[in-house]
Amino acid sequence: MMRPRDPRDMAKAGLPDIPISRRCKEPSVGKTPETGAMLCADIVEGSVHLSERGAMPSEGIQGDEWDAYVTLSRTTRTNVGSPTGRESYGDGVPVVVVGVTTHLRRAGKPSTGQRGTGDRILEDREVCVMQSAETVLDILRERGRRGLPCDELYRQLFNPQLYLLAYGRLYSNKGAMTSGADAETADGMSLEKIRRIIDALRHERYRFQPVRRVYIPKRNGKRRPLGLPSWSDKLVGEVLRLLLEAYYEPQFSDRSHGFRPGRGCHTALRDVAVGWTGTTWFIEGDIAQCFDRLDHQVMLDTLGEKIHDNRLLRLIRNMLQAGYLEDWVWNATLSGAPQGGVVSPILSCIYLHRLDTFVETVLLPEYTRGGRRRHNPAYGKVQRALARARNRRDHAAVRALREQLRSLPTLDPHDPGYRRLRYLRYADDSVPRTLKEVPM
Repeated sequence: MMRPRDPRDMAKAGLPDIPISRRCKEPSVGKTPETGAMLCADIVEGSVHLSERGAMPSEGIQGDEWDAYVTLSRTTRTNVGSPTGRESYGDGVPVVVVGVTTHLRRAGKPSTGQRGTGDRILEDREVCVMQSAETVLDILRERGRRGLPCDELYRQLFNPQLYLLAYGRLYSNKGAMTSGADAETADGMSLEKIRRIIDALRHERYRFQPVRRVYIPKRNGKRRPLGLPSWSDKLVGEVLRLLLEAYYEPQFSDRSHGFRPGRGCHTALRDVAVGWTGTTWFIEGDIAQCFDRLDHQVMLDTLGEKIHDNRLLRLIRNMLQAGYLEDWVWNATLSGAPQGGVVSPILSCIYLHRLDTFVETVLLPEYTRGGRRRHNPAYGKVQRALARARNRRDHAAVRALREQLRSLPTLDPHDPGYRRLRYLRYADDSVPRTLKEVPM
C-alpha cells in the first residue's frame, strides 16, 4: 500500500501535473500515467470548494493552514468492480494520484469488506496548491477596490511565500542588521525560522517583543524617539504591512501622499502646482507626535470595520501593547505605534484616512460655493475706457490702458458668491487652502 505524500513535496519532486479545466463536466479530464485513474476537478470562482472539510491532504497541513491553499475537489464516479488486467486497482485498493489517496466505496452504504461489482464512487481527498504571494495580494486589492470585508485574513499569515517576499524587501535595508531588544538580526535567516514563526502563529503562541527605544536629533534641537523591533517582529510586521497595504491602498484618498507606494512629497507638490492656481490663503496643519498618540482602541475599531477577523486584531493589539525598553527598563505603551516599526506607517495611514474622509465628505461640500466667478467690474471699466480711446484715436491713452488691463484679472478674485476649499495631506502634515479672501 502506498502512503500519501505531501503535495508540496510532490511538487518539489517534479511529478507530472494533472491537466485541469476551469469547469469540468465530464469525469475524465486528466489521466495519470502511473495508475490511469480518471479525475475531474471543479474550481468554483471566488470560493473554495470542499467536499469534506475534515479531509486533509497530509498530516503536515493543519486546519487553519488549509485556507492558505487553493483547493481542488476531485471526485470520480465510475463503474469499478474486481481488479482486471487492464485496471489493476480494483476493490478498496488506495490509488495515489499526485500525492492524493483515493478510496473506493459503495455509494450510500458502509463498507462490508466483501467484493462486488456495481456502481461505486471513487472519493479522494482534496488537492491543495499553495497560493503565490502575488495571487494573495491581488485578491486583497480586488476586495479592497470593491469595498468587500476580509473575514479570514489571519490565515494568510501561514503562507511561506509571503515571508519570502517580505524577506526580499527587508534584507537589503541598512536596518536589517540592527538588533532590537535581543541580538537577532537578518544574519542566519532560514526557512526553518519561517516555519517556526508560522507554527507559533497557527497556534496563536507568537508574541511580539518590546522594541528597543533610541533617540535621534531633530532640526529644532529636540530628539525623536525610535523603536527598534527584533528581526522576527520585523518579518511578521512586513507580512502584515503587505496584507494591510494591498487591501487598504485602493480605498485611500487621492489627497493622501504619505507612506504610500508611488506617492511622496514630489507628487504632493505636483498636485499643488497643477491644481492649486489662484490660491489666496494656505493653512498648514501638523499633528504633533502623531505616531506616539495613536489611540489603540480607535485604531482597532477602525480596522474592525473592514477586517472581521478577531485573531488578526488580537495580533495587532499585542504588537501595539508590547511595550518598549529604555535603558533596559520595560515601559508600557498605552498609546501610539513605535516610530521605526515596519507596520506603523500603514497603521497611521489607516488611522488618518478617517480625517481624509471627514474633510472630503463634510468640510469640502459645506465650504464650496458657487459655480463660476463673476466678471471683475474694474476689468470691465478699463475695457470700456480702452474702447473710447480707440474711437478717439488717442494712441497714448490706448497704450496706457492696455498696460493697466494686463495687470487686472478678468474675473473677480473677491467674489463673495464663489468659494473653493482644497485639501492635501502628506503623512501627518495637512494643507487646506481657500480661494476666497478671509477678512482678518
